[in-house]
Order: sequence, then C-alpha cells, then structure tokens
Amino acid sequence: MPATSWVFAGKSLRIPRSELEFRATRSSGPGGQHVNTSSTRVELWWNLERSAALSEPQRTLLRERLANRLDSEGWLRLVESGTRSQLRNREGVTERFAELLERAIRPRRARRATRVPAQEKRRRLEAKRQRAAVKRLRGRISDDE
Repeated sequence: MPATSWVFAGKSLRIPRSELEFRATRSSGPGGQHVNTSSTRVELWWNLERSAALSEPQRTLLRERLANRLDSEGWLRLVESGTRSQLRNREGVTERFAELLERAIRPRRARRATRVPAQEKRRRLEAKRQRAAVKRLRGRISDDE
C-alpha cells in the first residue's frame, strides 16, 4: 500500500485508510443558502474491535484510554464541520483521529513521589491556628473574663 493509504499515529501505529468510514451530512446552524444544500459535515467512524492494524496490547490500551469515546460495539466517531469544504473537513477529522490515537497510545510517564516541604507544612498549620483563633474570638463573651 502506498504511504497515502495509511493514517500514521505516532511511531508505532498505522491504520489503513480502508478501515475508516466517512459519512457526509448537512451541517447545522446558520450559513445562508449554501448550508441547506451541501453535505459538508464529515463523520469519521472506526471500529477498534475489528481493526486488523492493532496488536492485542495496543487494542487493550486503546480500549482503556478511549473508553469514554467508544460505543458498546467498539466504534469511535469523530465529527468535523468547521469549513464549508467537505474535503477540508475530511482532512481535518482524519488529522484529529491520528492525534487522538497518538495521545492514547503514548506511554504515560511514571509519577515520581514527592514530599511536602517542612516549611510548607509549618506555614499551613500556622494559618490554621490563626484562623481558629479568629473564630474563637467571635464567640460569646462570658462574665468571668
């Protein structure tokens, strides 16, 4: 397959364009006579579960990280309607798809454990003491004081 028949997402992942489904529909909102007659809004559909381009660890990782974007059958849907050109919307949604997959497949950096500095703890506790004192002084004044 030539390079244009793949969507590259990072260094380790490439999806064949044949797995992507595009649907053109009419855009919503104002726009005069043109918007009511042309189908420039583009939907990109891709099925994670049926993709032959993914290894099983990649599929598991993407399933986990894209869980809130996938439907119950494993379909990912992206929509682009920013321009009046169907071609530009198609290119834009494909680019967003590649960026989304690249961010999802990228390994996360391990969090380094850090401690709260002692000075910061002292400052916080002193602020709590001052606040407690202010509230204590707002209380009722008894006759014996």
